[in-house]
Amino acid sequence: MFKNVTVRQLTFVLTLILGVINSISLFVLYATGSNTRLSKFTWIVVFSVSLIVIYFIVKYFVEYFVFRKIRLIYKMIDASKRNKLSRASGLFDDKSIAAVNDEVIEWAQKRENEIEHLTKLEDYRRSFLGNISHELKTPIFSLQGYIHTLIEGGVYDEAINMKYLKKASKNIERLEKIVDDLEEINQLQSGSITLDIDIFSLRELVHEIFDDLKFMADEEGTELVIDKESKDYKVAADRNRITQVLLNLVVNAIKYGRSNGKVVLSFYDVEDKVLVEVEDDGAGIEDKHLKHLFDRFYRVDEGRSRKHGGSGLGLSIVKHIMEAHDQRVSARSTIGEGTTLGFTLNKGK
Repeated sequence: MFKNVTVRQLTFVLTLILGVINSISLFVLYATGSNTRLSKFTWIVVFSVSLIVIYFIVKYFVEYFVFRKIRLIYKMIDASKRNKLSRASGLFDDKSIAAVNDEVIEWAQKRENEIEHLTKLEDYRRSFLGNISHELKTPIFSLQGYIHTLIEGGVYDEAINMKYLKKASKNIERLEKIVDDLEEINQLQSGSITLDIDIFSLRELVHEIFDDLKFMADEEGTELVIDKESKDYKVAADRNRITQVLLNLVVNAIKYGRSNGKVVLSFYDVEDKVLVEVEDDGAGIEDKHLKHLFDRFYRVDEGRSRKHGGSGLGLSIVKHIMEAHDQRVSARSTIGEGTTLGFTLNKGK
């Protein structure tokens, strides 16, 4: 009954209730003969004045003393929602207390979600800064060691000078790769890279990638195959970018799959999209690592990852390329059986 009452209505109701109590009190006093010298007119005046006094007392304490402070809070909330302080005035009086309560709860929930999101971003920022400093330290320390050795006389030692210069050059290339990958991710995130959408055959592209990676796969004894159940599909996407995505995924599958194992690519019809999956038969990834797989510089196995090289940004680039296509990339894994990474593409029309 009183759920949707407004502040003014509440003031009136409280005044009415107190007025009734006051009337009963005055009637009891009149009926019991108290102050019989007072005339009926005087009793009416006393009643009327007391009712007016009660009204203004209630108005002051309820509408001003209590709800003025609540109104200020509500105006700030409303202003933050509208981003315009000037439009927040006069809104509280026209709304029921229940409506205001619902809006305040909704606002508080949004702020709580925002705070939680910002906390996660801050944790990610700290983790990212720690990871990038760690990634940069390794080649920088190696460079320092090689260069100091050469400066201290090693440059005149034919047994080590060219060897150390080549190692220093390799670490410079690694630093350059990290910087280039970071710059590419930044461009993908900012939307400054324009996608060249074309229609092409997935199977044809995969065969080209298999040819490019044949030497690497042969070194690991890995067989690269397309699932025999997979049909060929025409997709609409940036061919160069999707080549980059598949190269990253297949290279990872070769690196972390079993020696003399198999990497399988599969295509699935999903209504107006095609799901592409790259499956390896490696050791698998624990769930706690799986959700961070596409984070920048995140490494599931530090020692093994560094042994295989890379900037640690390949899967993050994959994620951002797919987001630029308004598509998603996902991962699933079973310990001891392998990992499957997949992404979707729009079908070509």
